[in-house]
Amino acid sequence: MNNSIPLAERVRPKTLDEYVGQQHLLQPGASLRKALDAGIIPSMILWGPPGVGKTTLALLIANQLKRPFYTLSAINAGVKDIREIIAKAEQANLFQKSGGAILFIDEIHRFSKSQQDSLLGAVEKGTLTLIGATTENPSFEVISALLSRCQVYTLEHHSKDDLETLLKKSIAEDEIMSQKEIELREVNALLRLSGGDARKLLNIFELVVGTYTNSKVVITDDVVNSAAQQNISLYDKDGEQHYDIISAFIKSIRGSDPNAAVYWLARMVEGGEDPKFIARRLMILASEDIGLANPTALILANNCFQAVNVIGWPESRIILSQCAIYLANSPKGNASYMAISLAQEEVQKSGNLGVPLHLRNAPTKLMKELGYGEDYKYAHNGEGNFVNQEYLPKEISGKSFFNAGSSAKEKEVEENLKARFKGKY
Repeated sequence: MNNSIPLAERVRPKTLDEYVGQQHLLQPGASLRKALDAGIIPSMILWGPPGVGKTTLALLIANQLKRPFYTLSAINAGVKDIREIIAKAEQANLFQKSGGAILFIDEIHRFSKSQQDSLLGAVEKGTLTLIGATTENPSFEVISALLSRCQVYTLEHHSKDDLETLLKKSIAEDEIMSQKEIELREVNALLRLSGGDARKLLNIFELVVGTYTNSKVVITDDVVNSAAQQNISLYDKDGEQHYDIISAFIKSIRGSDPNAAVYWLARMVEGGEDPKFIARRLMILASEDIGLANPTALILANNCFQAVNVIGWPESRIILSQCAIYLANSPKGNASYMAISLAQEEVQKSGNLGVPLHLRNAPTKLMKELGYGEDYKYAHNGEGNFVNQEYLPKEISGKSFFNAGSSAKEKEVEENLKARFKGKY
């Protein structure tokens, strides 16, 4: 056994039955498993966080279907590389009876539009079955023409049971680990430091085991923390720190502290975080935590996102800083966020209530005869472009979803509602 091969690679499963996790896709009767068992799979995008088995799953799919398999990394591949693989696939397919070749592209979100465009013809004709892996939302990062030709499968974080299973399998089945006497006395530190990333979990585990000079190994939280302290980066944009620091960043802005917001932003900038990820979170915050208290906040956050898309690092840090400071100093209000949450709760509770007849569209004669649209009052015919009529299903008439917080703008909206609808809401 080659000791230089990382443990995560040594214990990579050889069959789907050895694969740990993603049972919502792979258990008998699940969508992807049914396709694999039938021997026919669509082009697909595997979307999920790091270390959940996207690459491993792609390899196992190709192995099970016994198809020619090609792989590219979007970090260092270009259009020329894609064309070369398409040419090879066309040749291979002449001698392949069980289906076309499979091309796996890791980090497909890093491909430019022109690179993604170069895949369309081969995917459309079936020359290649594309399997793309991404940690980013495909709706943002994969062009619509390619996305429409692919099935998106969402891979989930490994559960605690999944991660413990991987550790135990490694101890029992790996040729090197199985020669040691390893006791998993505590695993919380391993699980916490891994952030749910199976690859990182096994890397840390191997690092800790390597600190022992004899064959007897006792894994405790203190041992793991001590061994890993000098070997884990301060900011891992794919790991636990990624989520902790963006959480601190958002909460600092929500808490109106621009100094803390800029500090956490600097941590992400120095760690090489994707600027578009930060900008997207600022757009969400501008609506969720500021909203009607300052409607300009969303406009600025959206402009920030657009500018970041055009500029990129390092100058994007200035734009992100401006936006973060503005949002932190803006008045806060979450009435819009709470309103849609309450409305969704009502829909889930009361179901699909009928649309009042006077609000229904009446494009046909029959619909008009049935009373669709009858008695509807056109708002612009009323004084101040307002007519007091019912807009909710009768079962929930008068139900209020919008409730103002302490911000002046939200209180103004609430007072207008009360004045117009005579205290109905």
